[in-house]
Amino acid sequence: MNTPKLELYFFPSCPFCQFVLFKIQELDVDVTLKNINEDMESRNKLYADTGRYTVPCLYIDGKPMHESAEINEWLEKNKDQLKKK
Repeated sequence: MNTPKLELYFFPSCPFCQFVLFKIQELDVDVTLKNINEDMESRNKLYADTGRYTVPCLYIDGKPMHESAEINEWLEKNKDQLKKK
């Protein structure tokens, strides 16, 4: 399995985003962070791809995944295949 490219679309004050950010830190996974409150290009991409601004959204090789619990479950399940920081 190739190491997937991970990008997390988030904003800091979102408690569900913090839940995912904590898991990323705990697993020491290399994830590109896209703060949609500061990066309008990323905000627009999120909307264009998903039809909504809902975060957290983890892009796995360009495919979006929503829902913090599902994201954390996926990260935990795949942690051995993910690139570390």
